[in-house]
Parts: sequence; structure tokens; C-alpha cells
Amino acid sequence: MTLYERIVERMEPLAVIGLGYVGLPLAIAFSKRVDVIGFDLNERKIASYLSGVDVTGDVGDEAVRASAVRFTSDESQLERSRFFIVAVPTPIQSGNVPDLKYVENASRIVGRKLSEGAIVVFESTVYPGVTEEVCIPILEAESGLRCGKDFKVGYSPERINPGDKEHRLENTVKIVSGMDEETLDTVAKVYELIIEAGVYRAGSIRVAEAAKVIENAQRDVNIAFMNELSMLFHQMGIETKAVLEAAATKWNFLRFSPGLVGGHCIGIDPYYLTYKAEDTGYRSRIILAGRHINDCMGKYVAQNIIKTLVKLKRDTNRTRIGILGLTYKENCSDIRNTKVTDIIRELGDYGIVPLVADPFADRQAAYEAYGIELTDLSGMNDLDVVVLAVPHEPFTALTVRDYDGLFASGGTKIMFDIKGVYARSEFEANGYHYWSL
Repeated sequence: MTLYERIVERMEPLAVIGLGYVGLPLAIAFSKRVDVIGFDLNERKIASYLSGVDVTGDVGDEAVRASAVRFTSDESQLERSRFFIVAVPTPIQSGNVPDLKYVENASRIVGRKLSEGAIVVFESTVYPGVTEEVCIPILEAESGLRCGKDFKVGYSPERINPGDKEHRLENTVKIVSGMDEETLDTVAKVYELIIEAGVYRAGSIRVAEAAKVIENAQRDVNIAFMNELSMLFHQMGIETKAVLEAAATKWNFLRFSPGLVGGHCIGIDPYYLTYKAEDTGYRSRIILAGRHINDCMGKYVAQNIIKTLVKLKRDTNRTRIGILGLTYKENCSDIRNTKVTDIIRELGDYGIVPLVADPFADRQAAYEAYGIELTDLSGMNDLDVVVLAVPHEPFTALTVRDYDGLFASGGTKIMFDIKGVYARSEFEANGYHYWSL
């Protein structure tokens, strides 16, 4: 029997290494069709899954409780598998240099458990060449086996979008690749078990790696253009939102909006591409320019808050600012690389410590990662400025009258609606000073 047949017949389990925002949905989806071992070094995370708690907040507690995944942090449990999927983070280090320590460590763990006939598929976002130049040597060194002869590798970039209820794992086309046609065929068949939208067979592992990083680099550059337009139009006294709505009436206008660009993908992946570009002797122009613009937007927003306070003759030493939202995007609990912290940090340089509320973010995680103590929305009162930083549904459901209750009596109410969720006219008609990108 082939490896694929043994997996489908539940004679051998499939192993998912790394159970975060990418690995957990994968493990749960596969467990509906085959036996799955879900491995993560974080024992606290595994304990949560075993008790039916989804620490990512993306698939839900019920899905975790109902799944047949065998959650474990015991490396020895991986010995039973010959099909491994590695889905660990790939952050950046200081200086915007790729940090491959998690992928390298996962490769060591898998390498120690490799047996002949195994296939290792990497899902982590990397620059072209990492799978073959970094991961394979580690797998060979740890296992004593030879890639291509004793085991094979593939690459299938993750396309998980946390908090997105429409574009899910199952209905998003999956790119798959393998080191040879036989491996590619097996990898494709395995993923076809769970991907209803089907798979796209890339011509090589490097093509698949490159496809992933340019997906997010493209979006990053487009948002950077919108952010630059926003800064320009503010200088010209023109409302950005109105301009974009007018331009969007043309059929081929690309609908992007200005905003904070953070998270574990768009704010990081372009640096993987530019790092590899410099390694080959090419200095990126557009990609790095876009990154520079987007990395500065939190500071830009904070400086405009200060300018507004000065213009309205407010005492910044006594100003109370409430920030709604901490996560990197709306309706999601992920706080990794959130750019809201840039606003908070810049305000801190002016001696202002804002109140921050976020119904999706984990309080302990926010404090451990950023030293931020989250408050409830009900605890926000007597404010001078409200900053709608992340338009979570509980926030966007608020009316102008609801916002009125957050402010101190007397004086102009200052509303910073960063992404322009609300209509400017509605707030200005009620006496607000309204600002948006």
C-alpha cells in the first residue's frame, strides 16, 4: 500500500507540528478524515486543547472538544507517523531579519522521528530556498537518512486568515508542491481530503515559497499606497474616504483602504522576500518603501492626536484617551505584531497613558507581550479622545449616542476613527471633531 492509502485507511496517523492559528485548523480538519497527532511544545497550550479550550479563538471551543485530534507535547508520539506537516511561526528579528529558529527546531524534532518512506511538508512562510537549503540538511543530520532516497519533502504555504468567517481553510485553494512528481502527487491527494476548493500544483518548492511571500507583499504595497495618499490628502484638506469612493466607480480600480498594517503575515512576510533579494545582490525599492510607510502609520496617527489636542487648546498633561481595539485586525484575538502599540508608545512619549479596551484580546497575553492592562468598555468614561483603532463588531455597533457616554462633559468631543468606519458627517453634525486616515 502507498503512504496515502495507509493514511486514508487509518493505518498510519498524520502529524501536525505546531498548533497555533495555522496548525490547529489543519489538525481539526484532517481529523475528520484521518487519524491525526497534533504536536506542540507548549504544554499549557496542549492542556487547554485537551480540556476543550481553543486558545487561538479562531476555530472555537466546540470544534476542539468535538475533534478526534490526539493532542500531545510528547515527542515520542511522532514515531508512529510518516507524514508530517510543519506549521510553526516565522517571525522577524531586530533589524527585520528573518527568524527561522522555530522552523529549524521543528525540523530537528521531525528529523529525530523520521523513518524511511516519510514525507515532510512545510507550511510556514519562508523566503524561496529555505525548505531545501535550511530544512533538508537539518532533517538529514538528525535522522541519518538521505532526502530523495529515504524520505521526501514538500511545501504548501498556509493561507489561514484569522477571524475571517468567509475565507476558510476548506474553501480556499491550496498551493502544494513536492521535490518530485511522486511526492507532489501524494501531497496533493492528502490535502484534497480537506480542501473543498481544490489544490494548485506548483511547479517547484521554490515557486510555492515565492508565491506565498508575494501574496502578502502585494497587499502590503497596495495598502502603503493608500496610506501615502491619506497623508497627502490630509495636507491638501481632502477626505481620503471620499476620494477612494469616487475612484472606485471605475471598473478596474483596486479597492484598498488606508490603515495600520500589523499581524503575523502582511507586516512580516515582505521582509523575508527583501532579505533574500539582498542575499542575491538585489536591493528592493518598492517593497521596502511600502514597508517603511506602513511601519510609521501608528506614529503618524499618534502625532495627529497630539496636534489636534494642541489645536483645540487641550492640556495634554490631563488628557484622557481611550483606545478601542488592540489586536492586529478586527474580530480576531491575535495581538502579534499589532501596530496599535505604536500609537500607545508614541502617546507615552508625550506623557499620555491611554486606556485600552478589546473584547477579543486575551488580557494576560496583552500584559505579557506589551505590558498593557486592558480595561472593559464600561470602564471608559470622562474621555477627551476616543480612538477606534480596530473596528471589532462590538465597537462598530455603537452609535454616536453610545460614544457620547464615553466622553467628559463640556468641550469638543474628539473622535479618531482610523479606518473611517463611520460617516464623518454624522459625527460632525453632533459636535465632534472627527479624524480618519
